[in-house]
Amino acid sequence: MTGARDLHQAFVHLGLGATAVPQPDFTDMAWHGDYIARHGGDGAEGRLVSLYRFSESWDSWEMHPQGAELVVCTTGTITLIQERPGEDPLQTVLSAGQYAINPPGVWHTADVDGEAEVLFITSGIGTEHRPRTTG
Repeated sequence: MTGARDLHQAFVHLGLGATAVPQPDFTDMAWHGDYIARHGGDGAEGRLVSLYRFSESWDSWEMHPQGAELVVCTTGTITLIQERPGEDPLQTVLSAGQYAINPPGVWHTADVDGEAEVLFITSGIGTEHRPRTTG
């Protein structure tokens, strides 16, 4: 058993065989590539659990092709925006205690008004990012 760790900085991998593996501290976006190297063998069944604080809207879109992502707002309010093929973007407002699911392959971003904290449980294999542009 490990001691208390801050989920904002030290994420957890949920892996095959019902394992829970503490991860090294998050440092920058290159961390994600190292995570895949450590746990990519779990395939789409592996999940990354992370907790983030936001004070501004996201500046990018992301998409997880291999599995669904659970998004749980723990404090504040966010507007989750999902880009669905052939449809208008779906905007879902989440307040503390509410959740939404990003289906596999759906591009998503979020607007934040004020401050919010969000828990993510993500199938990270193959995650893609693209810049968010306005206009």
